[in-house]
This record gives sequence, C-alpha cells and structure tokens, in this order.
Amino acid sequence: MSNQNAPQPPATATPDTPQRPEPPRSARTSAAKPERTRMFADGTGPAADPAGSHFERRIRSFQPRRSRVTTGQEEALRRLWPTWGIDVDGQRVLDLDAMFGGRPVVLEIGFGMGEATARMAAEDPGTGILAVDVHTPGQGNLLGLADRLGLDNVRVANGDAIILLREMLAPEALAGLRVYFPDPWPKTRHHKRRLIQPDFLTLAAPRLAPGAVLHCATDWEPYAEQMHDVLSAHPAFENTVELPGPAVEGTDGVVRHGYAPRPAFRPRTRFEGQGLDKGHIVHDLLFRKMAEPAGS
Repeated sequence: MSNQNAPQPPATATPDTPQRPEPPRSARTSAAKPERTRMFADGTGPAADPAGSHFERRIRSFQPRRSRVTTGQEEALRRLWPTWGIDVDGQRVLDLDAMFGGRPVVLEIGFGMGEATARMAAEDPGTGILAVDVHTPGQGNLLGLADRLGLDNVRVANGDAIILLREMLAPEALAGLRVYFPDPWPKTRHHKRRLIQPDFLTLAAPRLAPGAVLHCATDWEPYAEQMHDVLSAHPAFENTVELPGPAVEGTDGVVRHGYAPRPAFRPRTRFEGQGLDKGHIVHDLLFRKMAEPAGS
C-alpha cells in the first residue's frame, strides 16, 4: 500500500569518522549535477511533483518513489494516463459524478502494485475507486490491470493524499475511505509521520458522506492500537462493530474492543501474507461517519 513515506534523515558522522574538508564554493558551484531526464512529458504520464510549491511544506507520511518501471508499466502509463490518470496539483475540485458516471466513490490511499484495488473494482463494478499513491511502477501496474480486466470504475491519482482531500474533493463527495497497510513508522520519534492522526480524521470527515465507512487495516499492532484509540475518540466517527465485542489486549497492556474481522470485500494481499508468515496479527477497523446533529 502502501501509503509511501518521507525521506529518512541523513546519517550523521560519528566522532571516529574522518571528515573531508569542504570544497571551495567555486568548486561546489562549478560541478553542477546533470539535469535528470523526465520520464514523461506534461500530460503524458504522472508528474514528478504535481503540486509543486503551491502548498506549504508539512510532515509527510510518504516518500515519492520512482523506482524502476517495467516496459509494460511504462506503456500503460503513456497510453492510459491521459484518460485515467489524475495529477494531484491542488488547483481544481474534481467532478466525481462526471468522472465515475454517478457511481458512489471510495478513496483508497496507498495501493502498492494495485492487485487488491483491481480485484475490489472488478468484484464491485457499481462503486468507483479513486486510488492515490506516489509509486510510479504501481500506478502503471494498476492502469494495466484495469485495462486488461475492462474496468471503467478505477481512476489513478498521483501525489499527496492530504492535498487531494483538502483541495480537490467537495464536501461529502466520498462514500468511503480505505487505508490499507500504511507505513507504521515504528520508531517513536517517527510516530508523527503516521497518517492516522486526529488532524487527518478532522480533514477527512467533511469529505465523507454521512454513513460512509473509513476502513483501516494494519499488521503492526502498536499502530492498530493508535488507530483504534484515535478513531474511537474522534467525534465524527463511530465503530461499526457492536461493542463491547471481543476483548483484545494490546502490546501496551490496554484491553480494547471493536476490531473487525477482515471483510470479504478486502482481498488478502501478498504484503499481508508476508506479514502473517512472520507471525504478525492483522487488525481491521471499520468506523462510520456519523450524520451531523440537526441544527449544527
């Protein structure tokens, strides 16, 4: 999925590491790096930085990844991106009704290589899936899968999901939101990079129609516990699982109720299978957007 993450801070030298003298400024400026060749011309594929400098810098929960694109993925991007691709530039509000032919639309944040997304779209053609990620090979792979399966209910968005939610979606435009296996950022000092935080829920809630379900899944237990606590405390959401339900003792010793079994519509992914093989426990959380109180 996977939602992708911000660059790691550069390693610092230890006291025993010999330090190279910094070259004179003239040498630094004269040895300019060669300009990187763009993979796609404007409009023919996903942009390297679609939002550019239009929006403030923030702590990102992803890292743009332009790893090796196969010939098939590149062909799919060149051929299908102008029709099915969306660059998250924050400069317009998307008309989801026109884009998906009036279908209810679910936003999926982070889709990895897109196999699970394509399967969900094929099994539920009456629902549109707006899938956003920053992984170029995955974007090409999902477009290729949708094309081969004849799916017309998938659109692939490239860029920051926060900008997409905040700038490009109308109020109550979404029938659901899926966040499957986001990066857990396991180190305590990196927890601020986790996507599921109170501020994220406050941003997402107005874009969800009343009754829309926010579905999270993770195989990292401490992150599942944070998701549970944050969702349970947010006034815009209620658990879809009948409470108290089964008791689950967390890694922190706290007993929590309300985790859901994996719903049939969420396929088991290769990534999930790898986690299960390592003994990880997968937690699903399904929380419903509550209707606004009358007169609010």
